[in-house]
Amino acid sequence: MTQPAETRPVLFRLAPGLALCLAVTGAAYALQKVEEALLGRAWLEALVLAILLGTAARTLWTPRRSYLPGIAFSAKVLLEAAVVLLGLSVSAATLLAVGPWMLLGIAGVVVTAIAASFGIGRLLGLPPRMALLVACGNSICGNSAIAAVAPVIGADGDDVAASIGFTAVLGVVVVLGLPLLGIALHLDGLQYGALAGLTVYAVPQVLAAAAPLGAAAIQMGTLVKLVRVLMLGPVCVMLSLLAPRLNHDAAGDVAKRPALHHLVPWFILGFLALTAVRSLGLVPAALLAPAGDTASVLTVVSMAALGLGVDMRSVANAGGRVTAAVVLSLAVLGGISLGLIHMLHIA
Repeated sequence: MTQPAETRPVLFRLAPGLALCLAVTGAAYALQKVEEALLGRAWLEALVLAILLGTAARTLWTPRRSYLPGIAFSAKVLLEAAVVLLGLSVSAATLLAVGPWMLLGIAGVVVTAIAASFGIGRLLGLPPRMALLVACGNSICGNSAIAAVAPVIGADGDDVAASIGFTAVLGVVVVLGLPLLGIALHLDGLQYGALAGLTVYAVPQVLAAAAPLGAAAIQMGTLVKLVRVLMLGPVCVMLSLLAPRLNHDAAGDVAKRPALHHLVPWFILGFLALTAVRSLGLVPAALLAPAGDTASVLTVVSMAALGLGVDMRSVANAGGRVTAAVVLSLAVLGGISLGLIHMLHIA
């Protein structure tokens, strides 16, 4: 007699969907290697490729019910674990390296850009969650910010996929076009590096965008970008406090405020705790790289899971508005960043 699915051990219930997500992840990393071999670098990283492959698979084939628990586990729990591990990638030393005014300026740019981008998204008719995903992705660190913010505000897979898809495409365009803008504006290496760090999405993309203007641009861009990434934790905490405003019942009333563990999700507390541990020097240096690699892999697996749960019709319906919101938000971010660079007289 077949045992009911609900009474089977958790691992057996998760295995089919988890294996499927791992297969998509493996294919994404393989395609990234092909890109590197043919093009010299991966213009679309495994994280983006995973969600694209997952979405393609979901479009061509509907997974059986037995796959759903593992897909859901990968999309939520593995993503939350990845966010916790990211705490080991930052430390207080990074804050001290840029000086107080630059630190405050970066924080101001992030907060202002999130508010402006959210406003743009809402004016264009995006739902609140989608507008927040676009705003945080543009203003902090692209796909990673979208992935981290999504569980905090209760965004679904369609919203995440649409946001990541458009920011991924635009991220490549920015890497290619930003050096031309830097040259046209006659920015020196430090100024351009600061601009790249404040506007480009991912750390590897900052390196690629900054390289054409030399070593000083790379160093400044990397430093500014790392400080910008540090804003992810505080922003997630702030959004967890505001998240109940996004939840309404059928009558349009604001949902009741959740318990403390919902206001500040466990993975945000974990992120902040590991950041503090790293800052106190309690983490062996040999563990930092493996922890970062593990966080990256878990994030890619979770993106594969999100892709496998995407309804492409929802993404297509939101396409034009999301594209406009991302482009306009990025333009605002660039303008704010240039303002900060000239205000601080970076040179």
